[in-house]
Amino acid sequence: MYQLRIYTLRTAEALQRYATVHWPRHLTSMPAFGVTVQGFWTEHQGGAPRLFALLSFREGTGPAEFTAAYLPSPELAADMDGFDVGDILGVEEVLLDPVAGSPLP
Repeated sequence: MYQLRIYTLRTAEALQRYATVHWPRHLTSMPAFGVTVQGFWTEHQGGAPRLFALLSFREGTGPAEFTAAYLPSPELAADMDGFDVGDILGVEEVLLDPVAGSPLP
């Protein structure tokens, strides 16, 4: 199962810090919770400062289980150390199913 997460940040500066400092930390913390980060991107053009992240879930782990375990974890707290989470204005989550022939299974 895949999930696209879209984070809207308060400012372009907050997005830059989130994308270059804090999101890369998730690459090593999330796998312990059954999630692989397939990639993350900032929006090329547009008005809102947004980060897009594509996650995949290990068999037996779903978005609800992941969120329940990861949000209160010391790993997430360490990833976010030094970032004002109030700068995250919203998170949209979209579950995705691969289509036959997709390079991602």
